[in-house]
Amino acid sequence: MTGETDLRKLLASMTPQLLPGIYVFATLAPGVAMPDGFDPVMSFREREGLTLIVAEDQAKTAGLPGTFRCRMITLDIHSSLEAVGFLAAITTRLAAARMGVNPVSAFYHDHLFVPAERAEEAMAILAELAEESGSLT
Repeated sequence: MTGETDLRKLLASMTPQLLPGIYVFATLAPGVAMPDGFDPVMSFREREGLTLIVAEDQAKTAGLPGTFRCRMITLDIHSSLEAVGFLAAITTRLAAARMGVNPVSAFYHDHLFVPAERAEEAMAILAELAEESGSLT
């Protein structure tokens, strides 16, 4: 399963799903163990520490400061890790609306972390982009 690579098909067929809950970005210093029961949706090791995307409630319970209160949007199409321009087209459109976004690519899907208070607006922008791309095919 390699996923879709055709940019127009990716854009036209993406079905954005706004997941429930609020997430935050947090970090653990090198050598600091992850709290028991902690279940981040993403972790990435950098030389400065372990970056986590975690439910805001979990971060608060663990006493872990979080930043960038966001919502998670999953682009429900199996995109190839080698697809060219998919996230660039999406982030460019969101940037035009002056919206920051933190994209994460996983094996099956791409995920967008957008400001919590602008999540519905992001969904409308994505729907518009998908509709425009569908009319080009």
